[in-house]
Amino acid sequence: MRVKNIAPTEKTNAFTAKYSFSPHRIIGFIVLWGFLLSVVIFTIFPIVLAFLNSFKTNKEINLGETLLPKVWHLSNYIEAWQQANFSIFTWNSVYISIASTIGTLIVASLAAYAVDRIAFPGKKWFVFIQAATMFISIGAVVLRPQYDIMVSLGLNKSLWGVIIILIAGHATTFFLLLGFFRGVPKELDEAAMIDGCGYFKIYWRIILPLITPGLGVAGLFMFRQAWNEYILPLVFTMTTPELQPLTVGLANLRYGSSGDAAQMHLMLAGSCISILPILIVYVFANKSFMQMSAGSLKG
Repeated sequence: MRVKNIAPTEKTNAFTAKYSFSPHRIIGFIVLWGFLLSVVIFTIFPIVLAFLNSFKTNKEINLGETLLPKVWHLSNYIEAWQQANFSIFTWNSVYISIASTIGTLIVASLAAYAVDRIAFPGKKWFVFIQAATMFISIGAVVLRPQYDIMVSLGLNKSLWGVIIILIAGHATTFFLLLGFFRGVPKELDEAAMIDGCGYFKIYWRIILPLITPGLGVAGLFMFRQAWNEYILPLVFTMTTPELQPLTVGLANLRYGSSGDAAQMHLMLAGSCISILPILIVYVFANKSFMQMSAGSLKG
């Protein structure tokens, strides 16, 4: 078989034709990167501004004369930590977030596995109800019924009341994991059943290890939601301040003991501290994001 040799000039012409920078292409390139750069600036600038203001005095923040603080007051972080009892509130937030994340992943993954792999009566209605909870938002209307239910269960003065309610709202995680379950060939289930595996063993030993990226992404979303939850913990911890999470504790930094002026410098310092756990979780879950993106590109 004879291989046709391509002259260097032909290769150069082909490369030039493919990667030629015409005026239209240059304009499109500038517009695209200008748009992306503006999105990044508008996203990051508020975070940078909050970080810089967390080192200013309250007077400097209210005047807004300079972007950088005249004197970097590290004592804002120490004062915010002490006033807001951050050690207790941080533990409460971590406890709520981790427990609700693990519980949501277990419940949502079992539900997604059952819907994708098992035929049972009312499957379509179950999926419809899950979808309805995502698109129909009734917000604070359900807070009173939820509180009454937890009172009847004796969980209204416990963090588990908040955790159970957060786990119950697992529709988004359910549909996210359902997509990953449908990407796993059902032939693996049939082969495992021939070897004597039951439904739960297939779910635990075969399916879950294959959808680890999906579990990582879903877990990050759920952790972020639980960490940032404010209204629900506020309602359930009004009579038990020692159970308040960081989101509720930060609100207590707004006014000092005198109540004369809003202590924005302490609130911003506390907010910057509260961002750190989310960044740490994202660093560990970043690999799952990369695996999911790579899988979607291959597909």
